[in-house]
Amino acid sequence: MSRVGKKPVTVPSGVTATVNGQLVKVKGAKGELSFVVPEEVTVVLENGAVAVNPRDTSKIARAKWGMSRAQVANLVEGVSKGFEKRLEINGVGYKAAVAGKMLKLSLGYSHDIDYEIPAGVTIVTPKPTEVVVSGIDKQKVGQTAAEIREYRGPEPYKGKGVKYSDEFIFRKEGKKK
Repeated sequence: MSRVGKKPVTVPSGVTATVNGQLVKVKGAKGELSFVVPEEVTVVLENGAVAVNPRDTSKIARAKWGMSRAQVANLVEGVSKGFEKRLEINGVGYKAAVAGKMLKLSLGYSHDIDYEIPAGVTIVTPKPTEVVVSGIDKQKVGQTAAEIREYRGPEPYKGKGVKYSDEFIFRKEGKKK
């Protein structure tokens, strides 16, 4: 039994949710999102909450039950509060700047990296060494942050590179004579 799937997703005030067959649409102050629930799961709107239940007790239905409930919860949270990922840039001369629809990264390569900001995601740089990725779609925000981090991941000796602000980098000791 899914412990996550058992709890219905409460819809806060200011957010409207509609269920049409397998399609769940959520509209809020920040925008509108939708999700198509897999066929192995049923979804019902009752008493101001979205309830997700499996059609049968097969392993696949139980697996998709919790996943579907989490997706619907992310839709509701996204249109009401939004999501945010913070990245830190460590290293001498490493910096980032937003220019129009491009994020310009200087990460120690012979060239600057121009990253095109995807639709539905906002990127700001409060400091040259800090990048804030935000939006209403949790998957897009996480994917964008991961792609930026991938250009120069943190290394374990000096900690140089791009890392999440809440990430811990296990440091290694250098060579000994």
